[in-house]
Amino acid sequence: AKGVASTKAAQLLNHMHLQDPVHMDDMGIPEIETVILLDREVDMVTPMCSQLTYEGLLDEMLEIHDGSVQVDAGIMGAQQDGKKVKVPLNSSDKLYREIRDLNFHVVLRVVHQKATSIQQDYAQVKSTNTQSVSELKDFVKRLHSLPEITRHVNLAHHLQSFAGKPLFHARVEIEQKILEAKDYDTCYKYIEEIIQKQEPIETVLRLLVLFSLTNAGLPRKNFDYLRREILHSYGFEHMPLLYNLEKAGLVKRRESRSNWAVIRRALQLIVDIKDPDSPDDMSYVFAGYAPLSIRLVEHAMRSGWQSIEEVLKLLLGPRLDLKRGVSTISGSSELLPDGAQQNTDRVGRRSVVLVVFVGGVTFAEIAALRFLGAQEGMGYDFVVATTKVITGNTLLRPIIASSKQRIVQSITNPCPGGDFPCSVQGHFLFCHWKCYCLCSCIRVLYFLVR
Repeated sequence: AKGVASTKAAQLLNHMHLQDPVHMDDMGIPEIETVILLDREVDMVTPMCSQLTYEGLLDEMLEIHDGSVQVDAGIMGAQQDGKKVKVPLNSSDKLYREIRDLNFHVVLRVVHQKATSIQQDYAQVKSTNTQSVSELKDFVKRLHSLPEITRHVNLAHHLQSFAGKPLFHARVEIEQKILEAKDYDTCYKYIEEIIQKQEPIETVLRLLVLFSLTNAGLPRKNFDYLRREILHSYGFEHMPLLYNLEKAGLVKRRESRSNWAVIRRALQLIVDIKDPDSPDDMSYVFAGYAPLSIRLVEHAMRSGWQSIEEVLKLLLGPRLDLKRGVSTISGSSELLPDGAQQNTDRVGRRSVVLVVFVGGVTFAEIAALRFLGAQEGMGYDFVVATTKVITGNTLLRPIIASSKQRIVQSITNPCPGGDFPCSVQGHFLFCHWKCYCLCSCIRVLYFLVR
């Protein structure tokens, strides 16, 4: 386990096992041999990046809830303008199972080829009467997949209306530069530009958080300037939001050197994909960036975490290794001394590894985990458990909502005072021992004393 919440969960599981032990003779060979718990705080970089798998992009653009998305009926070809329809997305859809983890641009090609193939078969059947009964039966079978193909052609076309825009490509390019720690000034100016254009606040914050995390914060001058620009563009009611982001360590002033370059190189997080149709690394899910969280899983299963001991120390949160009632914190590798070894007692069966994400996981990370399990020599089936499936937007949304709620609740409360006491209704935040009120004089004074 890695991270505060994950180690607490692991300790709780261990305590339950000690309180009510299960004898191996009674249980036999367990279905799940290894459990890896990862706290979301260990890798906050990944969810801030734009997912490029088909399923991940669906979640980014349309938000998948309970295995389905809601879209306008017109998008799916129905003559019911203004009405919403629920489109199921699950493994019972054979085509979806095939394309869900593919890069979106590959998906566009796949669904187009399948649609074209059926059109050609139909034209051939219509133009000649020489088909045998077996050939006609095969054609009818293929027609059964037509609703699935139509569904994903419509969805892919709708996604392309967003993902095909220059703005989306520019954002992905800036994300790559940030992750590779290239051209700081260009990245900074881009963030400044989208703030001034008043792009959606979630889009701005995702890039700002990513920029801050990979640079161990922003220089004081840049930090203060961008915060001020956000308040000017989106309103002073976002003061609590900026305070909460700073308190959470997501957007902060730089106080030390960044460890991101060391982490990036040690875990090989940046890998160019030469052939998107047949990628040789999990980095295809994020345009050349391999999710840090899944790299940790890969190292755990291949060589054990002791091989990246120094890197783990650079990541947030304690580390806990457990082995049947024995625990060590941030010390030895009791659980995976030489990498998890596949159980030889399982004849013809692969060992099962349960990967638990405490705090949420993205669909792109799940796709990367499936890719990892399919690699030659891996020998494990991965099962994912999580508190929630997330995107960068849904991860930041509660912070944004709680900040707004704080303002709403405080509008009816008089200012309690502080360094600048006043009787104005609408006090909404204490930060750095300054009383922020809705009166303009306090706003001006705040920026003067900063």
